[in-house]
Amino acid sequence: MSTDASRLKNTTKEQSAPLPSVRTNASWRAACVVLLVATLFALVTDLVSKSIAFSQIADTPVTISRAQVLEQNAQGEHHLGMLLPAHDPVVVLPGLLELKLVLNPGAVFGIGAGKRAFFVVFTFVALAFGLWAFRAWTTPRNRLAHIAIGLILGGGLGNLYDRVLFGCVRDFIHPLPSRMMPFGWKNPFAGSTEIWPYVSNLADLWLLIGIGLLMWHLLRHPSAGHTHKAA
Repeated sequence: MSTDASRLKNTTKEQSAPLPSVRTNASWRAACVVLLVATLFALVTDLVSKSIAFSQIADTPVTISRAQVLEQNAQGEHHLGMLLPAHDPVVVLPGLLELKLVLNPGAVFGIGAGKRAFFVVFTFVALAFGLWAFRAWTTPRNRLAHIAIGLILGGGLGNLYDRVLFGCVRDFIHPLPSRMMPFGWKNPFAGSTEIWPYVSNLADLWLLIGIGLLMWHLLRHPSAGHTHKAA
């Protein structure tokens, strides 16, 4: 009799215990929430900061249209500056950070100017890769990696929005303004004597932070480069 009762008790416990697949699905849902929140955070902060910058930095709010950008860009990338009013940079930290408006026809830090269509396609491919990496390179417990991929996705979407809507990317963050290379040397990547001649935006910042965090995750978990089985 006691044996039957013990078997019944064990059977009841087994039936009431959550199945591994249920726990796994719940864990992945939580991971998806983290990814979505990080993506939306990066995207919203980027678009809002661009909107504020282009309405506040110059003496008058700056509005641009895709048609204007394409027309000016057809005459040469340097003609894009004609769409912006002359304005003094807003100094945030003297010698360290200033804000000024720039229209960028290229990618991060102005790389690849004039290849807008290529970067639109490349961004879609990169976003698809990011979603694949989320499932293939992480487990539900890798929160830092999920945040990293979310920042990459949000940053990519922020600049993609600009390229599709305006035909260029709105930049306004200029670190280390007027800081020159020693001995008159030139920056090998920009051909300028400035240490940091690039003007960027929050999307670029989130992209770089996200890539850095993802690399850190891969270094800490070398096996992450191989597709994970359900955890």
